[in-house]
Amino acid sequence: MTINEKLDILQKDIGYQFKNSKLLRVSLTHKSYAYEMKNTDKNSYNERLEYLGDAILEHITSDFLFNIKPAIDEGNMTKKRAEIVCEKSLSDAFRNINGENYIFLGKCEIATNGSTKDAILADAFEALIGAIYIDSDFVTVKKITLKLLEEQISASLKGETKVTDYKTLLQEILQKKGTINIQYNVVEETGPDHDKSFFVEVLLENVRVGTGVGKSRKQAEQKAAEVAYARYN
Repeated sequence: MTINEKLDILQKDIGYQFKNSKLLRVSLTHKSYAYEMKNTDKNSYNERLEYLGDAILEHITSDFLFNIKPAIDEGNMTKKRAEIVCEKSLSDAFRNINGENYIFLGKCEIATNGSTKDAILADAFEALIGAIYIDSDFVTVKKITLKLLEEQISASLKGETKVTDYKTLLQEILQKKGTINIQYNVVEETGPDHDKSFFVEVLLENVRVGTGVGKSRKQAEQKAAEVAYARYN
């Protein structure tokens, strides 16, 4: 089976046919593969699309939760949004369309079972959403996103999500103390592309209150938030 034939199957599972198939391929291309192919162009792998998709997912889930009935308060909207767009939720949604079978990984990442890593799969899902948005429009990407996340949204609304989101818990506990300004900064990235570690700090009113290390930026942010949460809980 050719690559194009495989990607045709994925598009059927997504429920969307790309006009620009290159966008789909880029959304599935990990940095390790691009670099192995000696291609360092930032538009040749999915990190920029991931950034865009992350923002679109936040928008779509926020809009959805704002309009559900009966209405829920800001705290619950924040919590449920975090549950729906967390790393585990997005990686599971990507697995539901067998996305792990279509990712382009470098040899080193393949050797370390990169196609099973939640961080890589969640990033690819975000990149896919970003690619669909660029290829179509907001109405289309919203419809597809809500379909792909249907299982995760349902679990969150039923209170069945078991993921502990320390970023949301930290935000909730600090909001009770008044107006706050929380920031997460990547202080350092170490290791090769196929096995990176991220060191993140969380700042409260520009004062460091926690740090964390993880194999993805999101994982490290959660670790830092967990440390800060223990401090204030």
